[in-house]
Amino acid sequence: MTQNKQILLRKRPFGTPKEDTWELVKTDIPQLKDGEFLVKCEYISLDPAMRGWLDDRKSYIPPVQLNDVMRAGGVGTVTASNNPKFNVGDSVYGQTGAQQYIVTDGTGYHKVDPSLAPLPMYTGTLGMPGMTAYFGILEVGELKEGDAVLVSGAAGAVGSIVGQIAKIKNCKVIGIAGGKEKCQYLIDTLGFDGAIDYKNDNIASKLKEHFPKGIDVYFDNVGGEILDLALSRLALHARIVICGAISQYNNTTPVKGPSNYLSLLVSRASMKGMVVFDYAKDYQKAGQQMGLWMQQGKLISREDIYEGIENFHETFLRLFSGEKTGKLVLKVSED
Repeated sequence: MTQNKQILLRKRPFGTPKEDTWELVKTDIPQLKDGEFLVKCEYISLDPAMRGWLDDRKSYIPPVQLNDVMRAGGVGTVTASNNPKFNVGDSVYGQTGAQQYIVTDGTGYHKVDPSLAPLPMYTGTLGMPGMTAYFGILEVGELKEGDAVLVSGAAGAVGSIVGQIAKIKNCKVIGIAGGKEKCQYLIDTLGFDGAIDYKNDNIASKLKEHFPKGIDVYFDNVGGEILDLALSRLALHARIVICGAISQYNNTTPVKGPSNYLSLLVSRASMKGMVVFDYAKDYQKAGQQMGLWMQQGKLISREDIYEGIENFHETFLRLFSGEKTGKLVLKVSED
């Protein structure tokens, strides 16, 4: 009998998750009931939000419970089915969890077409990160043609798409990323108008240089000091989208909030949080538009893929070390 390898949450971390936060276990795959089908998970998505799901505190989604499979979105193939809506051979996306197989009744799952895009892309540009970027910049950020846009975490899964959408909409786009290589990637490959290297540049002076008239839209993925500095350069009626705060997720001290918040008053600006699940009814429309942009060569998708469910912890930490570019994906299937 084929066994399932699963990553279970064993401890709630304090600060950066250690290897014993999770445990790799082998379990038997349960028999299918009526209405259920079996998915062989091929790739799972690794996202900064997963760090927040480890903490037992109020959030937009309940935390992962101890001894449960680690929550993760993933794509895979239906290998057995007692559900008439899903057939053997179908490729599907859903909350697979960090494991190699899952039995599901199909709630929250939808079919994807591997002939239109590689499966890993459905965890990124055509998945939750892409949807986050699309609705975050267009709906929450209320993007307008000609806006001056700043994106932090700009070489990541969400930020890289945000910046490209803003360029498609004829905006000036500056990205913040870590290291010369990533900054050159933003400019040379993704078409950003400029980049700020937070590891080596003086961020305050670079913001002044790139935004002499102020920032119209700031899409924030990192929080902390960079958010505070962006607040000091706002244009009149600026919009700030709070998507994430990766610089704060592994804090062992209280989260650092913005001290320059009075800039919101002076600039009559807004700062609004966004969670992608609020836009679920419009995912299909967004996916079609993103797919069209890719066909037209206007939108580039990059997946940084690692292999082996045994390497979950090591790969997960790349989210916080910066040792990845684009969408971080873990191949969990064993071919």
